[in-house]
Amino acid sequence: MEGAGVSGDSVDDRLRRWRLVLGGERADGTGVSLTGDDVRMDGALEKLYGGSDEGRSRPGRRSAGLGDSAPSVARWLGDIREYFPSSVVQVMQKDAIERLDLTRLLLEPEMLDAVEPDVHLVGTLLSLNRVMPDRARESARAVVRKVVRDLERRLAQKTRSAVGGALDRSARVLRPRRLADVDWERTIRANLRHYLPEHGTLVPERLIGYGRRQQAVKRDVVLAIDQSGSMAASVVYASVFGAVLASMRSLRTSLVVFDTNVVDLTDQLHDPVEVLFGTQLGGGTDINRAIAYCQGLVTRPNDTIMVLISDLYEGGIRDELLRRVGTLTAAGVQVVVLLALSDEGAPAYDHENAAALAAMGVPAFACTPDAFPELMAAAIERRDLKEWSERQSPS
Repeated sequence: MEGAGVSGDSVDDRLRRWRLVLGGERADGTGVSLTGDDVRMDGALEKLYGGSDEGRSRPGRRSAGLGDSAPSVARWLGDIREYFPSSVVQVMQKDAIERLDLTRLLLEPEMLDAVEPDVHLVGTLLSLNRVMPDRARESARAVVRKVVRDLERRLAQKTRSAVGGALDRSARVLRPRRLADVDWERTIRANLRHYLPEHGTLVPERLIGYGRRQQAVKRDVVLAIDQSGSMAASVVYASVFGAVLASMRSLRTSLVVFDTNVVDLTDQLHDPVEVLFGTQLGGGTDINRAIAYCQGLVTRPNDTIMVLISDLYEGGIRDELLRRVGTLTAAGVQVVVLLALSDEGAPAYDHENAAALAAMGVPAFACTPDAFPELMAAAIERRDLKEWSERQSPS
């Protein structure tokens, strides 16, 4: 437990912390009685975690529950925001939605005004989009808008910097005019036969340099996003990244979402909130149908990056899906498959389809939002994405 064993903590303080963790049953062994704010903290924890793991209370133990009304839940949300840091509040909110079935109450405007906005909450709201009453819709949009703005502040500059640099480096020239434009790694590699061992130096016969970006579109990017329920966080992040990429003049960005149907949301990329409310989380999955549509968007195969974000559970025609991906890669399209674009790592996914794609030279892996800009840079420069993904994985 945080602080336990640190010399600066008193024995009483450590016992108090254990008392809050263990819940105050007779067998907790602390013998500590809570006072003041600790009582309210304990009450907030008890309402969420007081029941057994199976959701049934044990003898002599109070059961968890927040009460079946928006005001009581709103009061609880206010308590946890007052007594716990934001990162803990977000975890408790997510647990409350899952453990205590609060989805229905999230349709109440007063509830939405009380919650701590985060990516998981946005995913839950988007899944309720079709049944959300009008009086709650504007509050829901405010929650989504706040999360989107926070993500844009966190990710936009890093994305523009990484992708812009990759576009510069990918436009190579053989006669760089400035020393700063020389790509030394590739220049050395191209001139190794001119190495002079007696002098310990290499004489470059030709220089390879970086070209400066022009205003013309250098790459086409197609984002195809699986909007099945398990991909909620990925949908949120992908929509934000899509908006950032669409703002770059050197890219032509398209965004397509799919379940058993395919919806092109490219014309809404200027506003990721509109993109998110254009999705319909849940339902089946027809990846083959989505890839067929995306094929029609490809006009410059050698300059196109297609990012498929999906857990690869295919409800359509699997063999046809694999053939389409093979056709795209053979034509020169850089196909990237992300099993998730989220902070949680790889979810459950179809291992057989992932292996089949890997055998075709299209590795499938999870990617965190912080690593996505560098992934796009690697794709633009046509680096080995399998090697790149392995470097990102913790050893």
